[in-house]
Formats: sequence, structure tokens, C-alpha cells
Amino acid sequence: SEESMSVYTLPDLPYDYGQLEPHLIGKIVELHHDKHHAAYVSGANTTLEKLHDARTKEDFGTINQLEKSLAFHISGHKLHSILWTNMSPDGGGEPTGAVKSQIETDFGGFAAMQKQFNAATTGVQGSGWGVLSWEPVGSKLIVQQVYDHQGEHAQGAVPIMVCDIWEHAFYLQYENRKAEWVAAFWKLINWDDVNRRLTEARK
Repeated sequence: SEESMSVYTLPDLPYDYGQLEPHLIGKIVELHHDKHHAAYVSGANTTLEKLHDARTKEDFGTINQLEKSLAFHISGHKLHSILWTNMSPDGGGEPTGAVKSQIETDFGGFAAMQKQFNAATTGVQGSGWGVLSWEPVGSKLIVQQVYDHQGEHAQGAVPIMVCDIWEHAFYLQYENRKAEWVAAFWKLINWDDVNRRLTEARK
């Protein structure tokens, strides 16, 4: 059926593997995109097919496992899709435009937000992400720790800037030195993309 066809696809990278060097080596980008991100896309599609089968057979004995798997894989796909465009060979520097103004309003300045983001990201216990999100109820930016891809996040908040702190995102280059990876991430950040995402999230 149409419902069981692949829904999610792996996006192309907007740059070559090696273009984020020296801050992030090409081998990590290649493995991270072609293997890890691809696995979340495949996992999401496979889980949708299993849910389709469960509905067809009216057998929901594994529903808890399937729902958890769906959240995990879709969230992994979405966060990685944001990550690739959040980074640029021409990135870095301080925020610009609407993001700069909103950060000043909600955090008292970029330096204060950056310190909170760094602490939250490096403080993730195990696998997860540091995330700057637009929270629509309060109409403000918030920093979040996201465990795995989906745990602990504020429902309805829209990620606009994400830093992957799973070991596969940095370990080949930075080993266990998380803070060095997060410092390198700031040298890659594509503020034009973050601004675009904020504009979309506010709509």
C-alpha cells in the first residue's frame, strides 16, 4: 500500500565531506551522514511498516516498543537534517539578524547564551544533543538538553540550532574531549540557516 512505502529519505549534504575541516574531519562527516543518519531514516520507515502491519492484523502487542522506536528514529532524522544545514564551511562568528536580537532579549546577550548552551551540551549524560529552540507558548528561545534524540525536550518547541554530542559525532577527532568539539561547532555555525529556521518557527 502507499502507506507502507518509504516516507523518509536521507537528505544530501550541502557541502563535500571534507569542507568542514579542520573543525570536523571528512571521515566523521561521511560516517555520520552515510551510516548513522541513514540508519535513522531506515529505522523510521521500517517502524512505519511494522505499525501498518499491526493495524492490519489488529495486533498491538508490541505497540509500546514500536511507538518508542518511531519517536527515536524520526527525531534522529529530523535533528540530523537540521545539523547538516546548521553547519557551513563559511560559518562561525557571532549571531546576526533576528537571532541576535532574540538572543539578547531572552538570554541577555550571546555570551550568556553560549555559556548556557556549552554547559548543557557538554553536560549531557550519555548520548544526546544541545539544542537552541523556539518555544512558541512563551514566544522565546530556550536551550535544551535532548537525551538520545527525543527525551527531555519541551513539547512543541522547534529546534533551530543543534549540536550533536553522541560520540559518533566527534570521537574520531576529539576523543572524549567534548568541550573541544562544542568549541569547534561554534566555528562552523551557519547563522543564516539559524535565522531562516527562527523565521519559519515564528510563523
